[in-house]
Order: sequence, then structure tokens, then C-alpha cells
Amino acid sequence: MRYEVDVQVAAEPEAVWATLADVEKWPEWTSSTTSVTRLETGPLAVGSTARVVQPRLRPAVYTVTACEPGKSFTWAAKAPGVKTVAGHYIEPGEDGRSAVRLVLEQSGLLSAFVGLFAGGLIRRYLALEAEGLRQRSESGPAPVDQGTV
Repeated sequence: MRYEVDVQVAAEPEAVWATLADVEKWPEWTSSTTSVTRLETGPLAVGSTARVVQPRLRPAVYTVTACEPGKSFTWAAKAPGVKTVAGHYIEPGEDGRSAVRLVLEQSGLLSAFVGLFAGGLIRRYLALEAEGLRQRSESGPAPVDQGTV
């Protein structure tokens, strides 16, 4: 099963990447994600792992399988009978805009079953992620917590 969504973002690709690659902050801008915990430090790169918790889905550990900083990353998770691969792609557009494509592919013995029962949820989560990414990227970086003085 393959799902994908495209969104135009009124922000430079660098700004979109900064939002997208900071995976632990995803719950701040999309309700499709409850928590994301990186399992190591450093920039997102091939081999990076993160535990992703989403409403109504089992927690999953995703491993980055491809990464081109500023442009794209793909990560994959495995569950019994299903492999999920999620791709995140940014292309520069005109007038400082960016074209973003989010793709989720599932394969394996149980992928058709998962698609039958969770396909609507998956499509909804991709749409929430695309819209949240657009809004956060267009609004600029999140304020830095300066603490109390």
C-alpha cells in the first residue's frame, strides 16, 4: 500500500528542513504524533533511530535509511508482517517556496490487512503532518525557552 500527500510551503527549503529534521518536536506541530524520542544524539543521518508514538497505533522504532540534509530523509520500521517506509522530500520552488511530498509505503504479509483497517487513519495522519509542517515552517522557528529570570 502506498499513500502520499503534497503541500506547497511559503518558506525556503532550509526552513522546512529545520522543522522536518527536528523530529522530537513533531508533537508540537502535528496531532498525528504523541511523542518522538531520538535514540542517539547528533543530526539526523543514515542509521539514526527514533521511537515514534502515535495515537491509535503501536509505538514503532524508525531507522533512517537514506538522508540528504536539506532535501530528504527516509526511515523504516518493522512490525510483525508489515514493513513501513516513510519518505519526506523537499524541493525548492519559485519565490522562496518549497514543494513537500510525504510518502508512506507498507509492504509485507499483513500490509493489505493494515491498509484495509487503518488506511483512512494513515491518510488523515499524512494530511495532518503536511499541514502542520506547512504552518510551522511558514511561521518561522519556534521560540527558544529562555527560562525564568
